[in-house]
Amino acid sequence: MTPAQRFWAYFSSRPNLVGLALAIFGGVLMFYGLLPRFGPLIIIALYLIGVLLTPKNKQMAVDWKRKVTEAEIREELEKVARTTRRRAPREIYLKVDSIKDSILSILPQLMLLGEGDRSLYTIRQTALEYLPTALQNYFNLPAQFANFYPLRNGKTARQLLGEQLDILDREMKAIVADYAVNDMQKLLAHGRFLEQKFQQDEIFMNTPAKEKQPVKVSR
Repeated sequence: MTPAQRFWAYFSSRPNLVGLALAIFGGVLMFYGLLPRFGPLIIIALYLIGVLLTPKNKQMAVDWKRKVTEAEIREELEKVARTTRRRAPREIYLKVDSIKDSILSILPQLMLLGEGDRSLYTIRQTALEYLPTALQNYFNLPAQFANFYPLRNGKTARQLLGEQLDILDREMKAIVADYAVNDMQKLLAHGRFLEQKFQQDEIFMNTPAKEKQPVKVSR
């Protein structure tokens, strides 16, 4: 989401509205002299109580995420590609660039299908969530750790990221190919596969309990 969308999503969220209601109630009490001299601090505390204790409206957040334009998706992909080119090894960047090209090649056609199209949802989730999250998990790790120390099944974070990107790259190319022949069943299958894969697979999360021999990977 853009900064403006994030602002309005928070402003219209249930926690913020409850917090504002409590703060207004505190302001009324202070106006009539029913609060001690620390009234402003109490009003702030009432707002924070409302924000922190009120459950978030997850559906509203989802709705805001869905209202993303083609230009915003393109901008996000270009930003991810630039960051990857600057911070990641070349083979990682080439995978990201391939994913970006696949998405951009089909994005205009999918945007015409409307918000309810499952393929558009899959493409959008890949561009705005699956791909940036996988890369950010890698960037958050120190370079030496990410490239040399095994995390899962003897594989380093760099190798695990490469596998994740291979999955995304393969599925994006398959969606483009299937769309070209108008095979809607295959499109839906690819969407369900990616959603399950990237919601359940927690990459880079389980670090080794004991020190292991580093695995040398050229950079």
